[in-house]
Amino acid sequence: MIRVLLVHDTWLMRSALTALLDSAEGIEASSACWESAPDQAHSLQPDLCVVDADCPGFSRLPDHPTGQRCELLVLATSCRPGVLRRAAQARALGFVNKDASPTLLLNAIRLVAAGKRYVDASLAPDLVQAADMKLTPRELSVLALAAEGASVPETAGTLRLSKGTVRNYMSAIIRKTNARNWADAVRISNGAGWV
Repeated sequence: MIRVLLVHDTWLMRSALTALLDSAEGIEASSACWESAPDQAHSLQPDLCVVDADCPGFSRLPDHPTGQRCELLVLATSCRPGVLRRAAQARALGFVNKDASPTLLLNAIRLVAAGKRYVDASLAPDLVQAADMKLTPRELSVLALAAEGASVPETAGTLRLSKGTVRNYMSAIIRKTNARNWADAVRISNGAGWV
């Protein structure tokens, strides 16, 4: 029996996916929102955690979303390589497109629970692009703060940098994202899931 914990912040989606998984042979499914996932994982000891990458909590994904060591499978949409990069950094073994069939999801769950990697073919180009990302961790920090509306002085204070250094990072980000200006760089980065 594969014990699966489905982590999703939308109750209707969480309950529908849990019902789908629970009805499959050899799978016992439970669900949690991001806030309660660590407690649920501690008590359930799942073999596999299925996580929706579009949930707000996913942008703050730690090394492992449940705090426990279990395999990780991510549900994602295409054209968002930043999301896939964070999932890969969290040691996700599975990547399934949210437009995939239920049969494909169930097959991926069984493979990942067995410790095998699964990448939905429709997400493969984005995963390659995620590995090729040109922004440095510091540039991503500057970008994330700017995307939240932080000014140059606020960003400098938060990251303990000079205002000139923040402006230099901003120029590099604009160049690396092929943006016309700073607002365009934030828009491009948000669309790609980098922040």
